[in-house]
Amino acid sequence: MAFLRNLLASVLGTLVALGILFFMFLIFAALASSGDEVRVKNNSVLKLEFPYPVSEYSAADPDDPFTLFFAPKMGLDQIVQAIVVAKKDDRIKGISISSPFIMAGMAQTKAIRDALEDFSTTGKFVYAYGDFYLQKDYYLSSIADSVFINPTGNLDFKGLAAEVLYFKDFQEKSGLKMEVVRHGKYKSAVEPFLSDTMSPENREQLSSLILSLWESMRDGIGESRDIPAQTLDRIADSLEARTPEKALALGLVDGIVYADQYEDKLLRESGGSGKHPEFINLQGYMRYSRNKSVYKGNDEIAVVYAQGEIGYGEGSPDVIGQGKMTKALRTAREDKDVKAVVVRINSPGGSALTSEIIWRELQLTREEKPVVISLSDVAASGGYYMAVGGDKILAEPNTITGSIGVFATVPNLNGIAQKVGINAEQVGTHHFSMDYSFFEPMRDDFREVLREGIDQSYQTFLERVAAGRKISMVQADSLAQGRVWSGQQALENGLIDGLGGMPEALEMAAEMAEITNFKLKILPRFKTGIERLMEDLGGGQMSAEEWIAAELGPEWGETLIGLKQILEQEGIQARLPFTLKIQ
Repeated sequence: MAFLRNLLASVLGTLVALGILFFMFLIFAALASSGDEVRVKNNSVLKLEFPYPVSEYSAADPDDPFTLFFAPKMGLDQIVQAIVVAKKDDRIKGISISSPFIMAGMAQTKAIRDALEDFSTTGKFVYAYGDFYLQKDYYLSSIADSVFINPTGNLDFKGLAAEVLYFKDFQEKSGLKMEVVRHGKYKSAVEPFLSDTMSPENREQLSSLILSLWESMRDGIGESRDIPAQTLDRIADSLEARTPEKALALGLVDGIVYADQYEDKLLRESGGSGKHPEFINLQGYMRYSRNKSVYKGNDEIAVVYAQGEIGYGEGSPDVIGQGKMTKALRTAREDKDVKAVVVRINSPGGSALTSEIIWRELQLTREEKPVVISLSDVAASGGYYMAVGGDKILAEPNTITGSIGVFATVPNLNGIAQKVGINAEQVGTHHFSMDYSFFEPMRDDFREVLREGIDQSYQTFLERVAAGRKISMVQADSLAQGRVWSGQQALENGLIDGLGGMPEALEMAAEMAEITNFKLKILPRFKTGIERLMEDLGGGQMSAEEWIAAELGPEWGETLIGLKQILEQEGIQARLPFTLKIQ
């Protein structure tokens, strides 16, 4: 009887849940359908705001009401397409940038900046206004014809810095230790567990990297604002632009006005007749523009997006798995209408095994048709491992790449166990049956086995780089050792073929395939909102990344997710040598 009662309760609970789900579907579907038609009025101003994190592509249908149940994101592809469509839309008279706390990487920000620069070639205006400007926000806004700031605001312009936390002393005091095996003198993902201070090699590579990234940002601002690089360096070094008045005198902004005064200017420039400018927000216009084909033709170029950590498994919009990537590349390879493939990579790396599997699929694909790799914000270690599988590699000057090296980290609880009185005893049939226990110090012979695997993976990585870049193993090793490079530095060292973003990658792919007119085939396909919701109701759970981002915000999210990734690393890792936050 107890079994029948429990069974009946489970059935009733499921029916109630499905009923609630169906009711919610009707409500959300009604809300979504009510906004199907986005109306763009004459003399409109496209208002660029970025309330959500920017990903390479959102992998979500904006009309799918169930995406509201998951952490929202804005796709860079949709943002750029909206700006391109607005360029030819006679109803759009100009663009207003309002972007405090833009949650995008440096290369992504540059891609938006490039699209705005192209938009302005039509003679339409691009203005920017901010109550204040953080450095990356100003980098984006500086492309505008005119930049305005609130009278009581401030402009953050001070150069770039990076901070790395070290845990050796913490490990000794807490008893929680990370056992480390690595290859590469610059492979400093594990350095914080081995030392309390930064090594000279890590300091040298970090200094070189952020200087190169700063020069890219500085030169972009200088070109837009017609200010020499030396002047911008002096301004940053002394915080000379810290007040609106100082920023205006130095030529970093064009006016000090309140928001209502700025809107009056937009109203005049757009030719509006009302009391306020006729704004259309970016998210609304993205919905309008998503079905407007920017690329047209009978032939196709497949665009395969690879974004996030590299992990063994199927993969998701935020994790690169061999499952989704293999299917996507095979689909592109076997589709006769697809004449070339562009793979867009934004990844700090991860599983060396998964990177190798995807590299192999790229090799098979390039035997059938041209493959161009486009590197976004980060394509380091495992991300670069995949990249060398293509025919050509393009990156932005401020892309972070390289990091050719591997490592393994294993948590060890022996110190904590001794402190709290836990003793673990092991019994096995063979010497390596219990190769490692979290509660015992790592044995030297097991460490040697692990080191052998690390060395073998590093050697394989070098072979892939040498073959892909057509250089000797000695040259590959001299550029490797886990060192991180900016896109500009990677070009100078022969690790990439040129500088550029997605437009340049598509142009290169079309040229290699000898086609002129083409449309895009976007891959891979991920589950819809309703599919993900049903999966969760069926026993799945929201990912830690989604929960942290939704509940604690992006700052805590980045920190806790980074720690979780370190503790959950399985197998040999080809990963960016630090969680780098540049500010």
